[in-house]
Amino acid sequence: MPPEVSPYDALLLVSFGGPEAPDDVLPFLENVTRGKNIPRERLAEVGEHYFRFGGRSPINDQNRALLAAIREDLAGAGIDLPVYWGNRNWDPYLSDALRQMAVDGVTRAACFVTSAYSSYSGCRQYREDLAAAASKVEGAPQLDRLRHYFNHPGFVEPVVDATLAALAELPAQVRDDAHLVFVTHSIPEAMSENSGPQGGAYVAQHRAAMAEVVERVRLETGHRPAHALVYCSRSGPPTVPWLEPDVNDHLRRLAKDGAAGAVMVPIGFVSDHMEVVYDLDTEALATAADLGLPAVRAATPGVDPRFVAMVRDLLVERAAAERGDEPARTTVGRLPASHDRCPGRCCPNPRASRPTVGGLAS
Repeated sequence: MPPEVSPYDALLLVSFGGPEAPDDVLPFLENVTRGKNIPRERLAEVGEHYFRFGGRSPINDQNRALLAAIREDLAGAGIDLPVYWGNRNWDPYLSDALRQMAVDGVTRAACFVTSAYSSYSGCRQYREDLAAAASKVEGAPQLDRLRHYFNHPGFVEPVVDATLAALAELPAQVRDDAHLVFVTHSIPEAMSENSGPQGGAYVAQHRAAMAEVVERVRLETGHRPAHALVYCSRSGPPTVPWLEPDVNDHLRRLAKDGAAGAVMVPIGFVSDHMEVVYDLDTEALATAADLGLPAVRAATPGVDPRFVAMVRDLLVERAAAERGDEPARTTVGRLPASHDRCPGRCCPNPRASRPTVGGLAS
């Protein structure tokens, strides 16, 4: 028998979105930064990152590939469930996806968000935007966000294998002494401190995932590599403290200290979108080259079959919980499975309270 997914009659892939042509770039960035008082010159600066790649972000094509892979995986498991896709900041917008779901008669959908960790920008903001989109659509379905998956083997195991493959790309003489540089998106320190129900979840979850990857690399290679968690893509005003160190500053420190080489592991990202192809593949690798530091970048999970199957596992798990069962919650590492419904105090909006989906009252 195929796995039971009731009470859900659809799955919604929820992502960030990105421009697909040069004329889209500034309107897209204005969508992303609306209400954040980001200077226009900063938008123009970030826009240049996109123009270097023809004005097209890779993220939508990657979501199309993920959407197709999820549909194929569900069908292969005997699960007859429609899968939709909506973005927060660009076409196809969440409101368009919900409108089509209403037309199709969908009443309740599980939402898989392409963000693995707890933070305002990585969780609550998605839930706010889902609520805002649903408020515009008559007959919109009930929406439940699937739990964070930073410690699910379907996310961690592809990262481990990608890290080992990247190590193998380094020259043999530096491979054993190379540092692992785990990279994620920087966020304001205050946002980080308020992430999760008790605070500090954003960094704690990254460190737990990093520790698991490092341990598995040790088991494969016979030694524990030096490693650190660093950040990229800071976008706020200089007066606001953001998480540090920046990946480029960290590479400079490694070179100064005589490190043999480095593998950048984009542990904060599920696919090779702009923060990966520009901040790491373009800027950070150029920094390493200027320093004479041998460096490579590990792959993201993308459409690795284990990552795709994880979506199904999270869907089946949550469906069982909603039916009143007590499903086994698959995790690796030192932290337990994340909550299904976010507590009201979790990852607060730093500017003003807004309605959300998938949360508890307190």
